[in-house]
Amino acid sequence: MLSQMVLNHEMEMAKMDNRTRRDRGMAYVADEEVFLEMAETRRKIQEFNRTDAGDLDSLRKLAYKLLGRAGRNLMITPPFFCDYGTHIEVGDNFFANYGCTILDVAKVEIGDNVFFAPHVSIYTAGHPIHPDSRNSMYEYGLPVKIGGNTWIGGNVVIVPGVTISEGCVIGAGSVVTRDVPPFSVAAGNPCRVIRAITDDDRKYYR
Repeated sequence: MLSQMVLNHEMEMAKMDNRTRRDRGMAYVADEEVFLEMAETRRKIQEFNRTDAGDLDSLRKLAYKLLGRAGRNLMITPPFFCDYGTHIEVGDNFFANYGCTILDVAKVEIGDNVFFAPHVSIYTAGHPIHPDSRNSMYEYGLPVKIGGNTWIGGNVVIVPGVTISEGCVIGAGSVVTRDVPPFSVAAGNPCRVIRAITDDDRKYYR
């Protein structure tokens, strides 16, 4: 019975196309179907990035078409780049400044009231470490989560599989390689918690 279940599972895996494997968090190959999906997104990105920078209404409408889910008051400042867009979910009052890049092979979930300074990069895509495995063309994705009420500084890089909890500030130039606990100021390469955010911080403008 167990051997038959294993065989059935292996047969099911063999039948999966690479888009399904990718979306289930499995290793996959970026084949023709995957590239066609990315090509469609690139056309949308090209339209968005070529839109009059002063036409905020049009930019907002195009941004909503790009993302998988977005709350109220979405604002993305071009240029913006992503792989698919459909794997990106943002809450209310999301703002991304110039040059944001999100490689959304896996899901990227962003809460309410999150601000990105210029050139924030989120990478969910990964490749095997050993060159023999890497040259097989298999790759994978690990999801990234950013909690609400968080501010990400300029030129921050967030690597696959990281969760930044609610209420955080990530200092400019940081490379976030591990989870960040709630209400923390964190910075550096690799990014480390510097201190907690407390009620005393309400007193200060900066």
